[in-house]
Amino acid sequence: MSMRNKQQGVSFFSLMIILIVAGIFFAVGMKLFPVYWDHSLVTSMMEELVDEPETKKDSPAETRLKISKRLRINQVNLPVQNAITIDVKEGIKTLTLQYDVTVPMFYNVDAVVKFHEQYEVVVR
Repeated sequence: MSMRNKQQGVSFFSLMIILIVAGIFFAVGMKLFPVYWDHSLVTSMMEELVDEPETKKDSPAETRLKISKRLRINQVNLPVQNAITIDVKEGIKTLTLQYDVTVPMFYNVDAVVKFHEQYEVVVR
């Protein structure tokens, strides 16, 4: 008999290595999922706000109040107080969403996830 006919299937150690690698990817994915889920909620909320016609007329303080109400409704806490900045220049209201989140992974290893989105509303 040749060696090819004798060897079949996956060895125990190969299977363990595959399971360990898959487990690490699963654990990292489960730790990063809430961060990306919150960010998708914030971006969808910001896109809805930009599409509303009242946003053109609102002052930056009124827009900030609308944003904070929507964040509270969606139960999302941004990691920093000034993650959203509102700038009005030359008839364009710019909403900038910029923040980063540090997620502890394993022991002393952390993952830093950075987000930067910019939305514009023509005020005219």
